[in-house]
Parts: sequence; structure tokens; C-alpha cells
Amino acid sequence: MKIQTCQLAGLLIIEPKVFGDARGFFLETWNQREYRHDGLPAEFVQDNLSLSRRGTLRGLHFQNPRPQGKLLQVLQGEVFDVAVDIRRASATFGRWYGLVLSGENKLQFYVPPGFAHGFAVLSDTALVHYKCTDFYSPKDETGLRWDDPDLAIQWPLSQPLLSPRDAQAPRLRELPPERLFP
Repeated sequence: MKIQTCQLAGLLIIEPKVFGDARGFFLETWNQREYRHDGLPAEFVQDNLSLSRRGTLRGLHFQNPRPQGKLLQVLQGEVFDVAVDIRRASATFGRWYGLVLSGENKLQFYVPPGFAHGFAVLSDTALVHYKCTDFYSPKDETGLRWDDPDLAIQWPLSQPLLSPRDAQAPRLRELPPERLFP
């Protein structure tokens, strides 16, 4: 596997080894020993799977306290995946990074605690799998507005399908400092 760092410290793009032939392909999506050796967390406690249709935007979500690191991979379809640095002491606070994840490119994206995360579906449907470093805690979850002008995320869609909660999420500057990460 190849691991690439990003401009925002902590984000990792993982390109797994894919073994393919006329029958299809095989790849390891998680190997604790190998991933730990390459700097990823050794323990994930929850796996999630979401199916979304074209134009859906999920996010930007995070939990604090009880933050979750996430290892994401698209099993089928294509998404534009985004992480926003919400670590107040970070030199890249308020900056975002985005990339395309797809069933075709088979990339994985590790988003550590301290980031808000979301994705927009670019294909007819997308099946997204992610491993989490902590359990889902509804009382600790919050979000950021997907179209916060201060973040200026270059989403590849302008009229996304949003949940009511995501449509009403606050801007980064409206969040109390204690909801963010030190």
C-alpha cells in the first residue's frame, strides 16, 4: 500500500495494493498490523455503511467530545470527499481538503479527530464504508454549514440534497470555541 500525506497535517490518502485479473480483483481494506506500521490508529470500534443517491451531500459532521477518526472508502460509485481542519491551534485551522473517492480508484481517506467531514455524491448512487475510532455519540455530534463562505469549499454541485439538520448547520465562526478542538 502507498500512503500520501496532505497539506493538512493528519489527513492520509491510502492506495491499497489491488490484485486483479480476468475474474476481478482482491484487496485488503484493513490490516491492523500494516496500517499501524504506517501510522494509522490500531483500533477501530465501529463500521458504518451509507448508500446515497446523486446530488446528496452528507456533512460536514464531527463529534466533540468523543471525537471519531474515520477511515473511508467508496465501494461503489463516486463521491467528492472533504475534511475541514477545526483544530483551533492548527496553522491550517478553517482550511479544507477534498478528493474524489470511487469504487474505481479504490482509494481510502483517513480523517483523524479534529476535522469535520462530509461528502457529495457524484454518481447515480454511492456506497460508502467507513471505520470509526470511537462510537457514535448523538449528544456530541455537531456540524458545519456545507456552504460556509468563510470555508469556500469548491463543491462540485450547487443545489445538494441535504438533511434538515445539515441544511441548518452553523457557520464555523458561529460555533462556540468549546465545540471545536484545542
